[in-house]
Amino acid sequence: MKVLVITSSPNRNGLTAECASAAGQGVEAAGGEAIMVRLSDLDISRCRACNRGWGTCGQDHECQMKDDFQALQAMVGDAGGFIVVTPVYWWDMSEPAKAFFDRLRRCEAGAIPNNVRGKPFVCVAAAGGTGHGTLSCLSNMEKLFLHLNGVDYRGINKFDYIGVTRRNKSYMVGAVRASAEKMVADG
Repeated sequence: MKVLVITSSPNRNGLTAECASAAGQGVEAAGGEAIMVRLSDLDISRCRACNRGWGTCGQDHECQMKDDFQALQAMVGDAGGFIVVTPVYWWDMSEPAKAFFDRLRRCEAGAIPNNVRGKPFVCVAAAGGTGHGTLSCLSNMEKLFLHLNGVDYRGINKFDYIGVTRRNKSYMVGAVRASAEKMVADG
């Protein structure tokens, strides 16, 4: 199974990076292919809600703004599963994650079939500070994947939601690896 491990922290050596590395190790331990994507390294602008929110994304399931989004959307289509690892900023996903997933949601939510529906995913919220906001961030990630799977939530294939803080990282980073490994093994 080809799994996109999507991270969204500008910090290459922090908690988010450690969780992403563990996820990649888990995918590969189960015989999968981990494709690491750092959103902070890409040029992905925020959604402009073109044509009052009903631009080409709603009609053709393609964003009319041209940047790195299109290549990553194609990678989403080729992937067999996803692991999204974001730092917790203000009780939510980081800004690069919100920019990418807002545009992906616009393009994929109404498409039948779409590039996400039925594929397994793991969401990881990595809170390096106080740990506050971890559950809120995971809740928002759950809503995101519900939207991406369209109105029929039976097609959703959530595998795991994991909150990692600096206080629990000694054992939760291992849980991220184990979750990724099991997701691929269950394939």
